[in-house]
Order: sequence, then structure tokens, then C-alpha cells
Amino acid sequence: MSSNIIPKEQLSAYQRWELNSLDGSARTTVPLPTAEEVENTHQQAYQEGFAAGYRDGKGKVDAELARLAQLMSALDGALSQFDETLTQNLLSLALDVARQMLREALRVRPELVLPVIREAVNSLPQASQHPHLKLHPEDAALVRSLMADELNHFHWKLIEDVRVERGGCRVETTNSEIDATMENRWKRILVALGRDGAWLE
Repeated sequence: MSSNIIPKEQLSAYQRWELNSLDGSARTTVPLPTAEEVENTHQQAYQEGFAAGYRDGKGKVDAELARLAQLMSALDGALSQFDETLTQNLLSLALDVARQMLREALRVRPELVLPVIREAVNSLPQASQHPHLKLHPEDAALVRSLMADELNHFHWKLIEDVRVERGGCRVETTNSEIDATMENRWKRILVALGRDGAWLE
């Protein structure tokens, strides 16, 4: 039986053992990439990584921007509601203060009813004659003393009515009626402001 083992003494100093390819063909050498190819591969990998990172980052930024837009929209709605509530509260406060000041002004200066009467009578049609003025008894006494000449000249008839609050009046003729009571005038102010409510609250 022959041996395939070569004695150590027969081997040269530079002879190496190499594994034969499995299919029996000669072994092929894989060429190493050049520096330019390594740089190109590096650049391509960098660009692909940058593009992927940009896409991921942009997606996250877009999602955050959408969430921020929703928050801003909700905040705008809340601020608008707050503004509306604040406006309505301030308007209510202003109306309460105005009502109290008007009542106090009429108490201190009851003669403020005189321009109200004149305005109401002047708003009647020109053909109207001999209007009846319905006034609170205290206002009727004041009008008798301060407007005697007008009462006689225009033939106004005073009718005392405790249902008419001080500071207001009703003017009636055969064909017309003017409601210049405090309650009715106050309601007109509230309607102009888009509110409702009563003079006596």
C-alpha cells in the first residue's frame, strides 16, 4: 500500500498546502476592491442611509406637525369660547351697572322724565291731537309743575298710573300708542345688543 504522505524532509521551505476546490476545478482568486470602489460603496451607503433617515425623520416631523395643528385648532376653539364667555359676562355686568346708574339718576334727578315725554309725543303722527300721558303719580306732579305751558298749549291730558314706573310714560291718542316705559325702553336696548331680560330683575 502506497502512502500519500510526503516526508517533511522532502518539502521545500515555501511550499504550502492549499485546499482544492470541492468541484475539483482550480481555485479562483477574488480580486480586492480598489480604493475608488470602496469610496463609491461608502458614498452609496451614506446616501441610501441619509435618504432612509430623511424619510423616517420627515414622517415623524409631519406627524408632529399634524398633532401640533390639532392642538392649535383646539386651543383656538377654547380661546374663542373663552372670549365669547368673557364678552357675555362683561356685557351682563355693564348692563347691570347701567340699570343701577339709571335708577339712581332718576331718583336724584326725576326731571329726566321730561325729555322722555317730549320724545314720545313728538314720535306721534302730526295729525294726532290731545294725547293722554300716563305717568307715575310722582312724575305727573313734576310734569304739572315743570311743563304747565306745554300741557295747556298742546292740550295734553295727564293720567296718573302707578303701574308706570318712574322715569317712563305711555302716550295714547285715538289712533296711536307710544310705550316709553322704562321696561319697554330697556327691552329695546337689550334687543339691539342681542340679549333678553327684564328691567326689574
